[in-house]
Amino acid sequence: MPPGVEHVIEPWHLPTSPGWVVFGLPRAAARARVQVLHAPAYTAPPFSPAPVVLTIHDVSYERHPEWYPYRRDGVRRAYYRWSARSAAHVLTDSAFSRSEIAAAYGIAPARITVAPLGVSPTFSSRVELPGVLPASVTTPFLLHVGDLHERRNLGVVVKAVSAARRALDRGSWPALVLAGVDRGEGDALGALARAEGAPEAVIRLGAVDEDTLRALYASAIALVYPSRYEGFGLPVLEAMASGTPVLASHAASMPEVLGEAGMLIDPDAPADWVEAIVRVISDDSLRGQMRADGIARAAAFTWARTAAITLNAYRAVLGRPA
Repeated sequence: MPPGVEHVIEPWHLPTSPGWVVFGLPRAAARARVQVLHAPAYTAPPFSPAPVVLTIHDVSYERHPEWYPYRRDGVRRAYYRWSARSAAHVLTDSAFSRSEIAAAYGIAPARITVAPLGVSPTFSSRVELPGVLPASVTTPFLLHVGDLHERRNLGVVVKAVSAARRALDRGSWPALVLAGVDRGEGDALGALARAEGAPEAVIRLGAVDEDTLRALYASAIALVYPSRYEGFGLPVLEAMASGTPVLASHAASMPEVLGEAGMLIDPDAPADWVEAIVRVISDDSLRGQMRADGIARAAAFTWARTAAITLNAYRAVLGRPA
């Protein structure tokens, strides 16, 4: 344990996540005499001995419940809402999410601080790559990173990749490589590729480890990110840091993260995605400029900045100057 860091013995609680949140965490916080309790993922203890700072990454489940048709989703949403409204202060990843949280829960924007995420140095384009591409992946390819979920709008790029292959007259490339857990969309995307006459155009990898992910970023022609809703969009930042050109939706938080370092595209304009894909494949100079712009922009997103903003939020809750 680092010098100057103290710990308390974990108090008894029911051996479940709710048991820890309801009983164990408040008792541990009281025993440790904490001044601020930071709940880092959407939910806060029902009772806390100290003011709660709550992190909410996005409120897609509240703004678009049709994307989350789970039996117990209403209970989860109610608990999230109560946690947000009862917290002394809220942290979130983007100005977009701040506006969405304020609208969803009726919270004054002044109670919400934007603390943009950082990017791990392991994604730097200057770091040697220990990983290798999976056997099913051959270059050149386009990459999407993230769960295969309805909100990710991946059908638009499956169609665009198929159309770009025809426009470029390149036969069997590029493929679209999907790295992420399938949340129920994978089979439909495969069927769409078959309907487009290019069943080999979609390669599903599932979840990958960090070394493989770094190799995928480094080898891809570009990251394609057509999502309709993101609180931040960490793959956009990781791709930029890796020197990978980015084609992203101009919806939600993506413009905040990408800025002018890549292409922002209408998520509902398939022809624009085809045009962007053809351009980035065909123009070496464009890819080089996007690579340089992305690396420069990603350098501003550091975990040190995130930590400093978070610490200032703690101080504000305690009435102390930053």
